[in-house]
Amino acid sequence: MSRNLADILASKRILVCVGSGGVGKTTTAAALALEAALRGRRTLVLTIDPAKRLANSLGLRALGHEVQAVPDELLDASGPRRQPGGSLHAMMLDQKRAFDEVVARHASDPAAVKRILANPIYAQISSSLAGSQEYAAMAKLQELEARDDFDLIVVDTPPTAHALDFLDAPEKLTNAIDSPAIEWFRKLREDRSGWSLVGKTGTAVLKRLSQFVGSRFLDDLAVFFTEFNDILGGFRQRATETFALLRQERVGFVLVASPEAMAMREALFFYERLTESAMPFCGFVINKTHQHMPLTRSRDDLVRTLSAVPEVAALGYQPTSLRIAVEALTVAHADVQALAEADERAIARLLATCAAENGKAPLLVRVPFFREDIHSLTRLAELGAYLVG
Repeated sequence: MSRNLADILASKRILVCVGSGGVGKTTTAAALALEAALRGRRTLVLTIDPAKRLANSLGLRALGHEVQAVPDELLDASGPRRQPGGSLHAMMLDQKRAFDEVVARHASDPAAVKRILANPIYAQISSSLAGSQEYAAMAKLQELEARDDFDLIVVDTPPTAHALDFLDAPEKLTNAIDSPAIEWFRKLREDRSGWSLVGKTGTAVLKRLSQFVGSRFLDDLAVFFTEFNDILGGFRQRATETFALLRQERVGFVLVASPEAMAMREALFFYERLTESAMPFCGFVINKTHQHMPLTRSRDDLVRTLSAVPEVAALGYQPTSLRIAVEALTVAHADVQALAEADERAIARLLATCAAENGKAPLLVRVPFFREDIHSLTRLAELGAYLVG
């Protein structure tokens, strides 16, 4: 296991950031991608998160299905650490277009591609069939990885429940396509005898179905699966290749979480899933942690210190008022320290559980609360430096 995130950025070809919603996963993915670019790597950050928050942080107006380069002048302005050769690109996956691209890639007949894409059944299947959207994302990732355009691809996945679909997509889609029901519909158009192949029982069923959905719908369904059968082999092959890709050493998974109880439970669940599937887990990034900073000065000392500040003295505050203010600040500080201790206990439990299951504690980076939201390359660069430092 890598000792720190700097080693991971230098050695991996694909870095997949996963985690539940609201824990800063998109920001973490963007910061890691920017840090890799500043360190001289040609980097792409790919998001399939529908929230579309990435563009603002990268200084771009919008993101789409086409790869966009972050201008060099923005990278230069993000800090003085930029090394030669590095670049940063970004894209937001259009899942429908990505699935269309998979169909076009595996169909042997260009005319069949047009018929499939125009078929109303395809419009439903490409967006609602179990695993289809995640499969399209995985296929796009594999296509980008096969090209020599980038040294590192950082993937920002949807929240954890969908990220599990991200892993299961190849198997789910092939199981759905290979189901007996779909095979039955494919056989409907094996010859010109129309519905005769299904037998008397099947004919009765189809007649009853046609009363509800219409015979045109059934015709479209049969024609679609007949056309789609031509590309099934390519889908199965791509699914096998994609699943194998996720297990390779050049791929790494970074699990982003917060110290809140629900987020930590989901993080542990996903960690166990990754290790059970032999996926290359790299480490945790725990965002929004409270820092333990003991108060080492007495209240009287704080009152004297405040009284000596010229700006405070100019306001004419009396010692009694300052003592009340110090008392309130001390209480607030104690609350923050209680949260910091709770965070540390949650992190310690996570590390202990992981160590018990795998023999040693994994890499874990704590990221504190920042005073300001991160919506610029400069702030992303600061976060990236913190993550690897």
